[in-house]
Amino acid sequence: MLRDLMRRPEALIGGAILMLLILIAVLAPVLAPGDPLAIAGRPLIPPLTDAAHPLGTDRLGRDLLAGLIHGARTSVTVGLAAALVAIGVGMVVGTAAGFAGGFADEALMRVVDAFQIVPGFLLALAFVSVSGPSLGVVILAIALGAWTGPARLARARVLSLRETEFVAAARVLGMHPAEIAFRQIMPLALPPVLTLTAVIVAGAVLTESALSFLGLGDPNVVTWGGMIAEGRNQLRSAAWLSIIPGIALVLTVVSTYLFGEALTDTLTGRRQA
Repeated sequence: MLRDLMRRPEALIGGAILMLLILIAVLAPVLAPGDPLAIAGRPLIPPLTDAAHPLGTDRLGRDLLAGLIHGARTSVTVGLAAALVAIGVGMVVGTAAGFAGGFADEALMRVVDAFQIVPGFLLALAFVSVSGPSLGVVILAIALGAWTGPARLARARVLSLRETEFVAAARVLGMHPAEIAFRQIMPLALPPVLTLTAVIVAGAVLTESALSFLGLGDPNVVTWGGMIAEGRNQLRSAAWLSIIPGIALVLTVVSTYLFGEALTDTLTGRRQA
């Protein structure tokens, strides 16, 4: 599968950008030591005019490159954590609904429908507004709007697996239904659900940036959305304050979608073969 994936140019481009982003996020304390929110120089230094601040500074004198690096760390953390929570919750709910069937299936699917009615961003916006802005709350808020897709996909996969011979054999051996569902069936239902990871991560990065742009992000961390919002008042005189983090955000989302589409096509092609 890895060889098939690496033959796709979109996988190579998207994967290279994502690996670079993850590397920057991991090495952020080394690449930009200190507090990225601290004043580092005089305000509004243009990019490429000061060796100490290659990307310039904002209106308060904070280093833009340091903010960009630590913003990458925030985006990677939110994207991966939200995807992990969403897929975890979706797998548990989808597996329970598909294996139990009957009233339990109907009840759980109505809960899924209720969450799907509300757009994910509005749900996150309301949750963060009520609970208060913090990184953990933002991650949970994004996951609340993203777990329904994995739940539906997991349920569909479990419905096809619960009638197989190995499940019947497990029942004959006297295994508990919960053990059959979560130890025997759920691992087999996981691979198709993992194809949604890229979409969830990209959506989480965009949602976190939008919340930060509206002032609902964690005020104690640097975010690309917050940097874009900070620079919107200087668009005429210092457009780079919003353009640079905006480019980083676009590259991250596009590369995630490219890699995700290549991974989905590869998995689909191998299953059909």
